[in-house]
Amino acid sequence: MDNSEQLHHTSLYATHRALDARFVPFGGWEMPVQYSGILDEARAVRSSTGVFDVSHMGRVEIDGPDAEALLSKVLSIDVAKVRRGRVRYNVICNLDGGIIDDCIVFRRHDDTFLLIPNASNTASVIDWLDRWSEDADVEITNATASSAMIAVQGPEAEAMLQPLTETDLTTIRPFAAAHAAIEGTNTFVARTGYTGEVGFELIVPADSGPAIWQALMDRGATPCGLGARDVLRLEAGLALHSNDIDASTNPYEAGLERFVDPDRNEYVAGSALRKIRDEPLTRKLVGFKMVGRWIARQGHTITDGQISIGQVTSGGPSPTLDINIGMGYVRSDVSVPGTAIFVDIRGRQTEAEITAIPFYSRRRSA
Repeated sequence: MDNSEQLHHTSLYATHRALDARFVPFGGWEMPVQYSGILDEARAVRSSTGVFDVSHMGRVEIDGPDAEALLSKVLSIDVAKVRRGRVRYNVICNLDGGIIDDCIVFRRHDDTFLLIPNASNTASVIDWLDRWSEDADVEITNATASSAMIAVQGPEAEAMLQPLTETDLTTIRPFAAAHAAIEGTNTFVARTGYTGEVGFELIVPADSGPAIWQALMDRGATPCGLGARDVLRLEAGLALHSNDIDASTNPYEAGLERFVDPDRNEYVAGSALRKIRDEPLTRKLVGFKMVGRWIARQGHTITDGQISIGQVTSGGPSPTLDINIGMGYVRSDVSVPGTAIFVDIRGRQTEAEITAIPFYSRRRSA
């Protein structure tokens, strides 16, 4: 399809229009950025349940006898260790160790996987898979346009979703997935999320998306846009590709080393990542909180009060904590929590303090 068609190619587009959503072009799709308001939507997710249309995220199916071997070549984790029905976060790195994308991978069956890349990176990820699949017995399918993806997030997400299915959702552990009938629709249900809350991602045939969305709204879920999603993921200290990580950053300086297993002969980025791992880091991704009401934004310079020591990659208000927060890269020698820093906002040196991330962690039940 051409770009003008793709911008509106989501089964939920008319549903969002009916709710007076504000839209923004995003990764080749036109997606809702907000409905009632970004901060109100973020608060609804923290206190109850929000529902997000994340159909712009990629859905790439990798099938065949060599699927596991191909993914182990390309992903930062050893895919052989991912059991059937389980989910793993990973990064895809180029030959220099730069991050092409960060993804979620599901093992659906022995030789069948589902990869969820970021919207704007889906084509690049498929190209990278194709590059390393020569002579491999594998089929790579972009299933993004034929399906819808709905995220249900918040402390009441399970209670909100359970009446719509006979499957006991408590049997789906965090970072696991299963098939279930949701409102009579065969649905791939994953217990993941990007908000720091309990949550589920539902992948359904595209034409079933509106009915499931409406069923969740009928039960009281708050429709939420990409603006609230960005606020929530920042509070949870989760990196956003093209803001906090990209091909110019590596997983070690981004604090993602626990998702990297470079000591595998088959891993194409292994050599570069081992070299990065074994040398001192010159910079690190840190969190910071502003002192006062100034708001740091991507691209602002971080200083020690006089000279530049880094740059803001994400920033904004936290409705949960009632402070302004951000993330950015700073020199390793000034990356310790508690360190006083400054953010240059329109020529004014505004005070901030490096802090541990995540900024927010949900309460776990005993």
